[in-house]
Amino acid sequence: MSLVTALRSGVCGIALSTLIAGAALCDPFAGLAKGFDGQMIADGLNRAPITAGSTAEVRGKGFLPGQRVTLRQNGTVLNAEAPVIADGEGAFRTEVRIPEGAEPGRYPVVAEIADPAYAMTFDLKVSPVLPDSGALEITSQKLAPGLYQVAAGNDALYVTSAVGRPPVTESKLMKLDPQTLEILAEATPQDAPDGPDGRDGGVFAVYGVGVDAQGQVWVTNTRQNTVAVYAGEDLSLIKQFEAGAVPHPRDALAHDGKVYVTATFEPTIHVFDAATLEELAPIELSSGKRGADFATASMHIDAASGTLYVVSLETDEVAAVDLASGEETSVYPLPLSKRTIGVGYDAKTHRIFTAGVNTDNVLIVDAATGETLHDVPVGAGPLNIAFDTANDLAWVAVRGSDSLVAVSPEGEVVAKAQIGSFPNHLIAAADGGVFVVNKSKGQEDATGDHISRVTLKP
Repeated sequence: MSLVTALRSGVCGIALSTLIAGAALCDPFAGLAKGFDGQMIADGLNRAPITAGSTAEVRGKGFLPGQRVTLRQNGTVLNAEAPVIADGEGAFRTEVRIPEGAEPGRYPVVAEIADPAYAMTFDLKVSPVLPDSGALEITSQKLAPGLYQVAAGNDALYVTSAVGRPPVTESKLMKLDPQTLEILAEATPQDAPDGPDGRDGGVFAVYGVGVDAQGQVWVTNTRQNTVAVYAGEDLSLIKQFEAGAVPHPRDALAHDGKVYVTATFEPTIHVFDAATLEELAPIELSSGKRGADFATASMHIDAASGTLYVVSLETDEVAAVDLASGEETSVYPLPLSKRTIGVGYDAKTHRIFTAGVNTDNVLIVDAATGETLHDVPVGAGPLNIAFDTANDLAWVAVRGSDSLVAVSPEGEVVAKAQIGSFPNHLIAAADGGVFVVNKSKGQEDATGDHISRVTLKP
């Protein structure tokens, strides 16, 4: 069934069966829902990815009580319980069986709604499943709940954690021994100011983390839209910037006496002087899409060339910035990627690696021309990428599939392994392999809240 046919069926089907006396044609707007605010989302059962042969759970909210919903894809009714009826609060839940032979990809689903009539569409994503491969050695250590990012510097690792939504009251900055992964020191962020309405502000919870050449640890306080600086030796607070300094900061990376912080969803990278701890002029980014704004997500700095690579989450682009001049030098579209969030770079082949959360893939792009050389399926929801120069591999934290995937610059999957629940961030180790931090699916999750050192077996 075409989308147009489905829409007509959803709007007019009831009226056809209850024609007004004397009417020759159906009124296509009879009984149309006014001010409809329904929303739908599809997930796998128990927070698993949707894959071929699995069962998807479709949930709806914002419907009118008693509305009937039938899901169709290419004319076929999907929900076994059809129609499903919204409850007294306008919510519903139904299950959809995914065929064994379904190819990975995004499938448009039409929701035909009655009483009153409406129609809407949403995408149901079927993710690829990669078999375990390669020979990996994994050493793990359980840390605190809510692990977010990891950085290296001064013969130590630094890991951030933050639990829950605002007001966040549980957060830590930890210093680890890179060999044993044992905690050497830890700090709890100071209290954040209460909101203007008097609500508890929680603490200046720490998320992104980076280390400058002086050994200072820079963290992003995403909930308060700011950053802070800690001493690498004992994690004592050096400076807490005021709330509002950087809108929704994500990553913090240091290079040549400066620290660069991404403002998520903004076309801006904020710049700080690592010595004076003062903010400098920001770097402005532009989108190649007409009328659109670049929306920064993750970034990577190639120290040898002084080039920063950053991806746009909303416009699916990757930009390069010459840090010596602070000027953007190129912006390339990533048409095969949706919700592009992670980025890595291989200086040897001059190739950029990007992760598309909604397309379950890594794109390998020629940094000189912007040409996409390889499109590599890696599993559900790849999030971050780190390039391992010792092994010439891009390692990918695939959050939805609870896995770690290693990809060569030629687009070959060299290794894949389960790494624990929701791998969130990773960095390359100087002597090869990566350090990965992952989150938890609950208090009883034995694989959650770990840092892992992963290397290729000889």
